[in-house]
Amino acid sequence: MASSSHEEPRPVRGFLLKKLCNDEGLFALGVSVARVVQLVDDDDQGTQSLAYYVLSDVALTQKILRLANTPKYRTAGGAAVTTISRAISLLGFDNVKTTALAMLLVDTLANSKHAHSVRQELEAALCASLMGRELARLSAWQGAEEASIGALFKNIGPLLIASREHERFREIATLMTEGKHSQAQASQMILGSTYDTLSAAILNEWKIPDVIVRSLSALPPGPLKAPLNRQEWMRQVVSLSMDAARHLLRKHREHDKAELSNLRQRYGAALNLEDEQLPALLANVRKEMDALLDSMQLGAQGEGEEEGGAGLPNVLLLATMTGEDGGKDGVYPSGKPFQARELLLAGVQEVTQMRAAGRSKLNDVIQAVLETLYRSMGFRFATVCLKDVRAGQYRARVAFGEQHAQRQAGFVFALEGNDLFHLAMQNDADLMIADASVAKIRDLLPAWHLRLLPDARSFIVLPLVVQGAQLGLFYADRADAAPEGVPPDESSLIRALKAQVLAALGNP
Repeated sequence: MASSSHEEPRPVRGFLLKKLCNDEGLFALGVSVARVVQLVDDDDQGTQSLAYYVLSDVALTQKILRLANTPKYRTAGGAAVTTISRAISLLGFDNVKTTALAMLLVDTLANSKHAHSVRQELEAALCASLMGRELARLSAWQGAEEASIGALFKNIGPLLIASREHERFREIATLMTEGKHSQAQASQMILGSTYDTLSAAILNEWKIPDVIVRSLSALPPGPLKAPLNRQEWMRQVVSLSMDAARHLLRKHREHDKAELSNLRQRYGAALNLEDEQLPALLANVRKEMDALLDSMQLGAQGEGEEEGGAGLPNVLLLATMTGEDGGKDGVYPSGKPFQARELLLAGVQEVTQMRAAGRSKLNDVIQAVLETLYRSMGFRFATVCLKDVRAGQYRARVAFGEQHAQRQAGFVFALEGNDLFHLAMQNDADLMIADASVAKIRDLLPAWHLRLLPDARSFIVLPLVVQGAQLGLFYADRADAAPEGVPPDESSLIRALKAQVLAALGNP
């Protein structure tokens, strides 16, 4: 195992850091990474924020759902996972968060013209992240999952050099292959700073929390002592995770036992890993790595060979087919999927199973139903509006889709009125409006709705009324008319979804 250089690391050369951070693609990556890293699992708000982020990216949504439907996570005989809310519940907030970060790296960098080198570094990052996650599960430290994020970004320096400065990457690799230089020494010679220093500088530019940045710094050589604090523990976990990833991904494994022994001697006592624990962890990471690569469509099998695999059932793929094969003729001009019925049915099964398990809170049920409506019917904006007795108004509580935060903030109206929304609640009537520009419909729309959503051409209103009490409503719209309408079978499924929320409201 290569030892790290312990000379005082030199700062990254300004022109190199500026070139990397001013790259348009990498700048956008940094903004996205910072946004996801800042998400905190804070009861319902954290889950909602993460769900919003994932749903804003069709490809990311598809990959997270595919991962949630792999045998490891999907319960035996359970309904397919069709909502991101359910995927977060099943996979865990931190798991989805770290997986989303990994997918950001893949989506930004995987198609580099130096694909082979970049692929190697990407796989090392993904594998290290999984190892960090496994080690975090064994830890009693609070916020241990941050070690998984540190492990993911441990080699962001070599990854970006492979993608954007490939000649330098090759020069460093050549020096290391000759066996006379460690990675730290080789990168110092070619770049003027070590890879670790470059990685830390990049994360600092991206405004990543300091606790994660400091976890990337090199450790002294030889067997390590037990960590005295959480920061030291994170450094050890991040370092072991990357060393283990390199070990797992090495094609020629003739020194397997010797490398495993080295890892055990260096990290075993410090991280309290018993002799048989490390091989078991590595075996589990190898399995998880295969599943993750398949969910990202980076596995050995081609994209066209997924039929019959453990991914999403065919009927569910349509919900995320925009821009992919079949997506062009998969939806009506309004945006509604042709397979809306099947998608709604899958959502009904999922929500029913959630409630039957008895572990879902009211907010979980409401969010899952809203997301099912939003994705299954191809709406551009969807929200649930509930009565706020103290404020004397109905107010949107959760929203998905375009400009969801801005529109949610403006979706507020009085408890009394004679407009379309109040009439729907007074009569407990589900409304499916195919063309909102029709004069009779437009005349019933309140001024606040016309201001907030002036281009809403088709929408639904589903009142939430329990024993005569008007509690609120679901609302979802599109910017295009929907002459295809909502046939009786889809209407029945939409009402079945609403019934689950009404049952939860009546018996929270």
